[in-house]
Amino acid sequence: MRLAAAALAAGAALTAAAVPAAARTAASDDTARTVASDDTPRYLEPAELPPHPSSPWYAGPVTAGQPDPLPMCVGEALPSIASHRSFWTDYDTNAEQVTVVERSTQRAKDFAALLRKDLDGCAKKLMRQNPDVTAEQKYYGRLNVEEGAHVYGVHTTTTWGASDIALFSVGRDGNTVTLVRWAQLGGFRDAQVDDFRTTTVTAVDKLY
Repeated sequence: MRLAAAALAAGAALTAAAVPAAARTAASDDTARTVASDDTPRYLEPAELPPHPSSPWYAGPVTAGQPDPLPMCVGEALPSIASHRSFWTDYDTNAEQVTVVERSTQRAKDFAALLRKDLDGCAKKLMRQNPDVTAEQKYYGRLNVEEGAHVYGVHTTTTWGASDIALFSVGRDGNTVTLVRWAQLGGFRDAQVDDFRTTTVTAVDKLY
């Protein structure tokens, strides 16, 4: 039986939870705007996500527009020109990739900097907006891929006992920026940081 993924902080509004495959398949109906153009950036495949010990990864289509719900901390910065792809397992782990193709390299630099600024202040913002949440974060450094990528971790706990860990990365190749998010129940000790670094390098390398 597929288990629903817990929200990263005070409820599902903070991050996308894992959704059963049948529900994700339904996203191919008339409401989904699937990206299917040769000139769009390439996205991660399920096998390129950090390996789960008990489940394969599944993926939805690459879809135009902002993800719903928006990812915590960086969601408000995502423009309507974004495209995204959601990933999930049979258990408590889920992931997402969001990519934005800007009109110029400078605009892409500025957008990547904005996402990094939002992630730098993520824990404080979560606690300010949600009194029942305690949040900590770590910066895991820069990756040398294309124009660079940066990796962050955010751990949240709630007054009712939930504990969730999320990893984020922001990478850029020319005028294209990609954001990758991985999340599951647990704390920093449960974060697959090295595997996530590998996933991030793959994501940026695959953009074009």
